[in-house]
Amino acid sequence: MELSPAERQRYSRHLLLPEVGEAGQRRLKAARVLCVGAGGLGSPALLYLAAAGVGTIGIVDFDEVDVTNLQRQIVHHTADVGRSKLVSAREKIAALNPDVRVEAFAEPFSAANARSLLETFDVVVDGTDNFPARYLVNDACVLYGKPNAWGSVHRFEGQAAVFAAAGGPCYRCLHPEPPPDGLVPSCADAGVLGVLPGVIGTIQATEAIKVVLGIGEPLIGRLLLYDAWRMRFRAIRLPKDPDCAICGAQPTITELREVGASCAAGVRLGSDWGQTGVRLESDHQMTVNELKARIDAGTAPVIIDVREPWEAAICSIPGARLIPLAELPRRLDELDRSAEIVVQCKSGRRSAGAVALLRERGFARAANLSGGILSWINEIDPSLQRY
Repeated sequence: MELSPAERQRYSRHLLLPEVGEAGQRRLKAARVLCVGAGGLGSPALLYLAAAGVGTIGIVDFDEVDVTNLQRQIVHHTADVGRSKLVSAREKIAALNPDVRVEAFAEPFSAANARSLLETFDVVVDGTDNFPARYLVNDACVLYGKPNAWGSVHRFEGQAAVFAAAGGPCYRCLHPEPPPDGLVPSCADAGVLGVLPGVIGTIQATEAIKVVLGIGEPLIGRLLLYDAWRMRFRAIRLPKDPDCAICGAQPTITELREVGASCAAGVRLGSDWGQTGVRLESDHQMTVNELKARIDAGTAPVIIDVREPWEAAICSIPGARLIPLAELPRRLDELDRSAEIVVQCKSGRRSAGAVALLRERGFARAANLSGGILSWINEIDPSLQRY
């Protein structure tokens, strides 16, 4: 692909780099990069890939912009709240670089569509925010031979690597199986420093560009760790696991399948481990409408709030007793094992782990409040402040 005079001017700082030059810029123009997710990691990656002149950018996302996204998802603006992230991201890319072609896929990334999504792209940027999706993207990249510029963020820490490249490790070499559901809280539960995805997403874009150009030393066989709290970067060696289930010498995963969270490792709460996992039976759950009816009837169970104190200060369910999740294992003696207990958090994930622990420790009547306080706000008391 030849460069037009306007493109030579736009990318002049690239052309001055002997490692890129006009040949490299033409290669970027011909490149096709797929970004799975247009959120915290996808936002900076999409913008910098477009600015760099990647000719075709694919975006997989089926979500809408929420006001809580704006603290970190810089491709979306206040006016975009409630709109499709795909539409929002496409508009920003067009405004930044109208020469870039965007292919939008308004659907979840799944085992059913992974091959068709990946097959025409050169590199994948993993901007997903949950473990099932992360493993699915990894497995698809390994099986279909696509380098995966991967990143992850949590609170003040980030990680980045290039997985599934020729001769290099994959994500399963680092983490063979997903953790139990609820073990690692999401950004919605644990929080994330807003600028952190910008740092990691930009690194992902950098690695994708290096892979396309075939230059430098991509993060193949290395895991980059970033600690924003202490402002430290360090890279550790990450060798390919010869016994890896998908990229090892004798793989046991030979076809793509949906990935679920593992329950085998149990649920970690503080320093204690519960071996029951967090997949709760239906009778271990209570809806917010059921709880409200019980409160109105004067037969309310004991309500335990396992969120952090700052969360409870924003909004709370009447009568709930605050015992932060990290403190729960050492405060079990404060609770009556014969009592009916309902545990709540923000969305129902942390509380599910707490219920698993309680039932393991003899609280046979412990149940999880499905959907947490967010469901309570949606269905019972919309006057409470969301966060």
